[in-house]
Amino acid sequence: MGIIRDIKLVKLICGLTFTEGVDLDRVIADVQDAYGTVEERSLVFEFTFTRYYREEMGDNLKKLFLSFSGLIHPGQLPSIKLKTNQIEQTWSMEGKRTINLDPGYIAGAKLVLASTKDFAHRIFLADGIYGDVQLQFRHNRFWTEPWTFPDYQTDEALAFFQRVRKEYMHEEKERD
Repeated sequence: MGIIRDIKLVKLICGLTFTEGVDLDRVIADVQDAYGTVEERSLVFEFTFTRYYREEMGDNLKKLFLSFSGLIHPGQLPSIKLKTNQIEQTWSMEGKRTINLDPGYIAGAKLVLASTKDFAHRIFLADGIYGDVQLQFRHNRFWTEPWTFPDYQTDEALAFFQRVRKEYMHEEKERD
């Protein structure tokens, strides 16, 4: 019989894809109102990896990644995803999103994203939300999976997640 252990807290992250003309500072302020201070922010880059959002959001999309101060319980991820869906709706125009928020977390061994879509590699969490392990941390670096989104595989993204994980590990050590 396994021993039930305390759940380790994790570092909240969020991918933010957005259309031209969006007031990025205001969007980030809305996200901070919901989840606290942005601790680290990646550079903005062109989102050219897929045409998935094209019909709804158009061309010339941009993206960045955020991490937040402090740690959260991983069981909060479903409610966080439901809230980011609400924030997306407040930024919608004529029924179409202008932003897409992909919340998730970094733990010592992985990067997990929240999703409303079920696939073979996703695990149901709660309230219609699934957990998707996008990256595994082994041998001092993040490793991709066959299903890892292309924007999470770039050198810049992996370097960002590595920095966030380092901060997470520092915070986790201070808690112990």
